[in-house]
Amino acid sequence: MYDKNSIVQRGYEKLERYNPKTLEQLAYHYKQIIGLLGEDTEREGLLATPVRVAKAMQFFTQGYDSDPEAILRSAVFKEDYRQMVLVKDIEIYSLCEHHMVPMVGKAHVAYIPNGKIVGLSKIPRVVDCFARRLQVQERMTQQIKECIHKTLNPLGVAVVIEARHLCMSMRGVQKQNSLTTTSDFTGAFLKSKETREEFMHLIGVKLS
Repeated sequence: MYDKNSIVQRGYEKLERYNPKTLEQLAYHYKQIIGLLGEDTEREGLLATPVRVAKAMQFFTQGYDSDPEAILRSAVFKEDYRQMVLVKDIEIYSLCEHHMVPMVGKAHVAYIPNGKIVGLSKIPRVVDCFARRLQVQERMTQQIKECIHKTLNPLGVAVVIEARHLCMSMRGVQKQNSLTTTSDFTGAFLKSKETREEFMHLIGVKLS
């Protein structure tokens, strides 16, 4: 779907990945939006803005073109290990689907293997796959959990996401320091209070 385009710019080579047809259509509409907001679309500083925004939006939403289950399946290994595997502080950059402004935070993901483990780098890639879409934090938390549960069939999965939403700080209620925490659990993390508490202790998060 995407073309790779190499651009030599001020002495360095920049590799960009985008769909040319989508780029053209997005740029056209962003130019209209800029004009409707009252700006002069022919002003020097804005001449290339529609194309830049179009490229940025394709980058921000590239998760639609990735298969998170395939990402996990690409690095599954048999291993008789049945203790918690935790990847924490995974950076998240996403767009709120209600206002299309950023939500920024981190995810903590753990699972207890059931005869299979996955390459550790694949878990952050799965998080990115769901984050790089128009999202709500609650659904993203559930999607990450369900993907790992369905693909690896582990003894349990735990996902906690902490994020700041610019739709709350830049507009609306305008609260600058509010933090939203969401969580979802399956298996041992849901049934065993001790397992769940161990996970929460390791990530340093308290849920009321």
